Amino acid sequence: MRLAGFGMRAVAASVTVGLLAPLARAFYLPGIAPHDYKIGEAVELQVNSLTPSLNAENKLESVLSFGYYDERFHFCQPEGGPKAVHESLGSILFGDRIYGSAFDLHMLKDTSCQVLCQQKIPGADAAFINDKIMKGYNYNWLIDGLPAATVKVDDRTEQQFYSVGFELGSSQAGQLVPHFHNHYEITVQYHTLDAVHHRVVGVVVTPASKNTVLPKDGTASCDAAEPMNLHEDRDNSVVFTYSVKWEASEKSWATRWDDYLHAVDPRIHWFSLINSMVIVVFLSAMLGLILMRTLHKDIARYNSDDAEDLQEDFGWKLVHGDVFRPPQRFELLAVILGSGYQLFWMVVTTLVIALLGFLSPSSRGSLTTAMLLLFIVYGFSAGYNSAHLCHSFGGLSLKRIIITTVLFVPGICWVVLMIINLCLVVAHSSAAAPIGTLLGVMALWFVVSIPLTVCGAYLGFRRKTIDPPVRVNQIPRQIPDQPWYLKPIPSALMGGILTFGAIFIELYFIMNSIWFHKVYYVFGFLFLVFCILVITTAEVTVLLTYFHLCAEDYRWHWRSVYTAGASALYVFLYGILFYFSRLRLASYASLITYFGWMAIACLLFFILTGTIGFVASHLFVRRIYSAIKID
Repeated sequence: MRLAGFGMRAVAASVTVGLLAPLARAFYLPGIAPHDYKIGEAVELQVNSLTPSLNAENKLESVLSFGYYDERFHFCQPEGGPKAVHESLGSILFGDRIYGSAFDLHMLKDTSCQVLCQQKIPGADAAFINDKIMKGYNYNWLIDGLPAATVKVDDRTEQQFYSVGFELGSSQAGQLVPHFHNHYEITVQYHTLDAVHHRVVGVVVTPASKNTVLPKDGTASCDAAEPMNLHEDRDNSVVFTYSVKWEASEKSWATRWDDYLHAVDPRIHWFSLINSMVIVVFLSAMLGLILMRTLHKDIARYNSDDAEDLQEDFGWKLVHGDVFRPPQRFELLAVILGSGYQLFWMVVTTLVIALLGFLSPSSRGSLTTAMLLLFIVYGFSAGYNSAHLCHSFGGLSLKRIIITTVLFVPGICWVVLMIINLCLVVAHSSAAAPIGTLLGVMALWFVVSIPLTVCGAYLGFRRKTIDPPVRVNQIPRQIPDQPWYLKPIPSALMGGILTFGAIFIELYFIMNSIWFHKVYYVFGFLFLVFCILVITTAEVTVLLTYFHLCAEDYRWHWRSVYTAGASALYVFLYGILFYFSRLRLASYASLITYFGWMAIACLLFFILTGTIGFVASHLFVRRIYSAIKID
């Protein structure tokens, strides 16, 4: 009854936080200070890696990004060569490679048909560019921290919004050679503060394909009607041109991201939330029924002094002497649970920071940076809980638990990431992390994470162990044959699908954001979905643990972990479905990158939900066995 009441109170608290989340806008911290430009002041246009988007068939054919100054593109470079822009750790790890450019923009100074340069593109490189056009690759530019966008219209609401990036080229059905976009109409929206100062509040680029001929005097005309086609059997002469138009806007600097943060039909998010809450209410009702009726009667009967009731024990009381027996491979279990605590606090802290507005999209990669740094800092929690649980299970080797905790989850993730990174290097993708960045991450691991894990493990090992409320028998009790639905695989699959059902709609938006390079900023919904995930996982695991105990199966420790963590299997299967429905990856590097990241995400999700399930089951088991009298 108490657990059911807690579940309902947690739902109410989650809804309250979600309703209050929009108030965080009042405390929005954008991450960068606004830049006030004077008339005629230079405004820098920065260029980022080219990224894939949906092709003409509405499929994503690649997940590899390529640097803007990749020699195969032959884009114009500034005098003295491109200079890299300082980026955050998360921005670099997710493939951003930002540089200065040859574009010359000045506040409120319109320009028309300015020539950047003329380049000769060989046939082999023309084939490379045409292939990227057919795969829907986009330019990604930045002006004053705002991405250059394409104006699109929502089919449902008919509302205009900004889609980040613009096309490298265009291709129509049946067209043998695509059109290469070499002319750019740049519209910069500005907000006037006073007669002197102005701020950039929007950037829209309309690309065009023009077979421009550059005369000897160097002044070009951008009126060419013939498109620029890159022929793969000969060299191609390409003239890159651009025009700049400054457009006054009533948008303030504080709201300039609103057009970029367009949510595709928010009712879908609300439907996802309501769907998840229905599952929670249903599980809470079942749990309350069990706790208020069945379990309450069981405890009253076990504690009864009536001679008839004392004749024979039955149900979950029969295994009281084995239910707190240390599980097999308890050191590995302790390491998984310690890492689960680490992930849980990382996720909670990240979501709270995001709700308060500290993770602005203006600060590229801030979300990834925050998650990585918090994971490293919470290594203390991993060490502390791993050592404490291992010692409580009867483990005596502190050194072994420290080494396993330090290497298990970070080691698996590091190996998979190195395989992904090697494939990206071979594919000449700019998403491959530089050696310096990888060494920096390793330095953070060795200098910060490992010492914190060691300190946490030392303190956790010295903490008083968790003593069982009942005595453990010396000889293990024989477990009777279980019905098919309580066997490990069926019970885990049943428990996992309920947890997955609470998150699968929001999971679609998250995967869309990651693989289609869209801005995800509905952290209020995400926080509520996470709270519902925690409650659903806990309730499902407690229910199945109770059923197992009633069937005289006392091996609940590992059962609670993989019953709760089985939802990770459904997440991976959903990733496969997402691949066949939205993606069509042709290269091995794209396949390894996609499924490698999915494997890492599912592993971490398994550890997180498995830990939630174990903690809920542990509290439940201790509570019910503490409430009965044992002879």
